[in-house]
Amino acid sequence: MPFKGIAHMQIKTLLAAGKPSVSFEVFPPKKDAPFGPVRDAVTRLAAQRPAFISVTYGAAGNAQANTAEIAAHVQSCGVPALAHLTCLTSSPDRIREELTSLRDRGIENILCLRGDLPAGGEVKPGAFRYAVDLVRALRVAGGFCLGGACYPECHPACEHLSDDIDHLKEKVDAGLDFLTSQMFFDNNIFYRYLAKLRDRGITVPVVAGIMPVMNGRQIKRICQLSQTDLPARFKAIVDRFGDNPDSMLSAGVAYATEQIVDLFANGVNNVHLYTMNRPEVAERIMANLAGIVG
Repeated sequence: MPFKGIAHMQIKTLLAAGKPSVSFEVFPPKKDAPFGPVRDAVTRLAAQRPAFISVTYGAAGNAQANTAEIAAHVQSCGVPALAHLTCLTSSPDRIREELTSLRDRGIENILCLRGDLPAGGEVKPGAFRYAVDLVRALRVAGGFCLGGACYPECHPACEHLSDDIDHLKEKVDAGLDFLTSQMFFDNNIFYRYLAKLRDRGITVPVVAGIMPVMNGRQIKRICQLSQTDLPARFKAIVDRFGDNPDSMLSAGVAYATEQIVDLFANGVNNVHLYTMNRPEVAERIMANLAGIVG
């Protein structure tokens, strides 16, 4: 019997409401790691009444077996779940098994991703090489609300932003219902990117991805990998507070809050927080947004 939760709602319906909303992200435990800490984090995050909680597929897909179970726990807490699904490390048969597992748990929302190969890994025989192929297959399978990723500062594997937007248009035309952006730290970059998408005929909702910075050295490494620009104002914050965890947490929460308020003020109603399984960060930001979101 399918899972009978109380949070059965497709994300495209939530995004159509036209009011400010915030969603969160968690990652499942690695293989053989305990579920308890992640379950506890999800329960605390759900208490903040987010629009939805997304559950990643694990680094290089190595935690995919846990994604459906954590997503089911999200929905048991009364919040819609968005399950990530990558295709480069999965065979078509494996993807069909994943869809069955998600359906059996009542999961209606999937974020369609290509994923990355593990070091020394090989593409699975018959695997979809691009996210657009996964989108087409899931649209044929039916029954799911489909989201995709977008990159305001261009996908690291793509040389030109215009080409990246062309690839994104192909994914949207294949059947995506909404997009979630990679993190950015300068809202003007996102506003310019959103205008380019609309000019290209991409009209689906775009959820703005915001990462509250809690570790100065970690964020520099992440930005190098994702080619995300750090504005001078943000660099000064990291340089000043990055070596003091408590100060960096407070400064990161303040910076992320300011970004979100500016996004809402400029008509971007939907924000996704990369909360990194840190419910205390979400709690502090949502407290700052009291009276704006709710």
